[in-house]
Amino acid sequence: MEQATFSAEALEVNTTASVEGIWTQQATETGKRKSDETDEPETNGRGKRRRGAGGKKQRPGERYIPPPQKRNPGVSFSQEHFNETSYYFEGGLRKVNPYYFDFKTYCKGRWIGKSLLEVFESEFRAESIEFYQRAAKEGRIRLNETPVEDLSVILRNNDHMRNTVHRHEPPVIGKPLEVLVDDGEVLVVDKPASIPVHPCGRFRHNTVIFILGKERGISELHTVHRLDRLTSGILLFARTLETSKKLDQLVRGRQLEKEYVCRVEGEFPEGELICEEPILVVSFKIGLSRVDPKGKECRTVFQRLSFNGKTSVVRCLPLTGRTHQIRVHLQYLGFPILNDPIYGSSAWGPHRGKGGQVGRSDEELLQALVEEHRSQESLYLLDIPDYGTGILEGNAKTGTTQKTNKLDGTSKPDESGGSCQTETGMCVSDKKPDTLVLEDCRSNSSSNTANMQHRNQGSSCVEKPPPQEQNRDRTSSSKSEGSAPTKTNGNQSEATDSPLQSPSGTRDHLCSECKLVRPDPTEKELIMYLHALRYKGPDFEYSTQLPDWAKEDWVDAD
Repeated sequence: MEQATFSAEALEVNTTASVEGIWTQQATETGKRKSDETDEPETNGRGKRRRGAGGKKQRPGERYIPPPQKRNPGVSFSQEHFNETSYYFEGGLRKVNPYYFDFKTYCKGRWIGKSLLEVFESEFRAESIEFYQRAAKEGRIRLNETPVEDLSVILRNNDHMRNTVHRHEPPVIGKPLEVLVDDGEVLVVDKPASIPVHPCGRFRHNTVIFILGKERGISELHTVHRLDRLTSGILLFARTLETSKKLDQLVRGRQLEKEYVCRVEGEFPEGELICEEPILVVSFKIGLSRVDPKGKECRTVFQRLSFNGKTSVVRCLPLTGRTHQIRVHLQYLGFPILNDPIYGSSAWGPHRGKGGQVGRSDEELLQALVEEHRSQESLYLLDIPDYGTGILEGNAKTGTTQKTNKLDGTSKPDESGGSCQTETGMCVSDKKPDTLVLEDCRSNSSSNTANMQHRNQGSSCVEKPPPQEQNRDRTSSSKSEGSAPTKTNGNQSEATDSPLQSPSGTRDHLCSECKLVRPDPTEKELIMYLHALRYKGPDFEYSTQLPDWAKEDWVDAD
């Protein structure tokens, strides 16, 4: 599993895909922290120096804490981020070479006055204290850009922390990302199942945003809507801010017609069936929702297209846009999507949620879902890291359902069930979970190997130190030895001699994930039978072909 990481409050997701890659959230929506003022001494009418301008004297022996840095909310992912690592393909899967990555955060209010050791013990229990102590001694934990060797250091307001981890990403289906339209205003792709739209959870490079950037050189995209990771089909991006605003108005005004197809269990009724049950979000962490009178109004129109004796293909027209709307309504009707890992789960009880019959509290339901997937070693289907389950378990024990505010990093959901967190590091804790916002990892990006060999991500890494340790031992003579490493960006390769980069696919002696050999997921585990078939506006229409599983003569191999 991934190394535990620091966390910080996330920026509110807006319509630009680039904002999902911005990283340290400041205390207000304007991007300014309380003490984030100009470094130039300024005075007011009474001659008093402004806070943060160097007016406060430092006591003898007191640790210096630099003022917070302003962040540009318009920063997008760039080639520098895309070059952190490379892909390789094996067994029909797209895989990411492990790479070093920085997680950063400012000190949270509840940490002030506590030692780093106390914070790790109480909120970052994914690893042992011994692990963090070793990581600190090797320079992987930094406070205000200074390596921390003693975790007893007391945290103060505005302390800035950095944790370097050896990052592993789950594989996704190796099917190419097909671009259907790119006219300078709109980019339309046919998204394969299993690939998240943007960095979230354990995914960064295995996302639509990064694949487009790495293999096609496309960036600066504005997201119009999102699809769930396991959902395939039409995905729209705006190329310009003007187009983004126009499409956003269509979405808000419900002028964008959306058509999905899915395959459900059993014989779905013939004719048109409308479900208007309200939907309530139970857990923002995994996007779990259910029908509830206290929920928001919803309306979905269904129509059966075919029935093969066991399962039915159903046309779905969501007229509202609630989290997991199609999936929740189908479950309520008693026809869950054939391989839905959440709403087809036995954790919902003997009726599996039909007619709203659950028989469990929200906390018990969350616990049951986690336990079911843990026993099947399929926690990744819930889009939470293995160690992130402690958050849900903690909520279950305390009888509280963790809610997420606008700044927690959850993205705007799509009707198909697209609810994906921004790129986060989750800690095992019974306190409020920490949503991690990433800062630029420019000084620790990994160079890419020229050899795109087939290899097992968990067992064939080469032992290499992280960037800090490499730089510490690097000498001028070593810089001139040998040829420069190469970077692979999709099918392209280029040489680089950056001294701050480390080879992709390296094995790290502290990384617990490197010690594991995980079996590859099967294609069936990476596909949910839900597909965005058509999106239509007043003056445009985009569609894809029917997936094989939606054809009338399709038969389940099992």
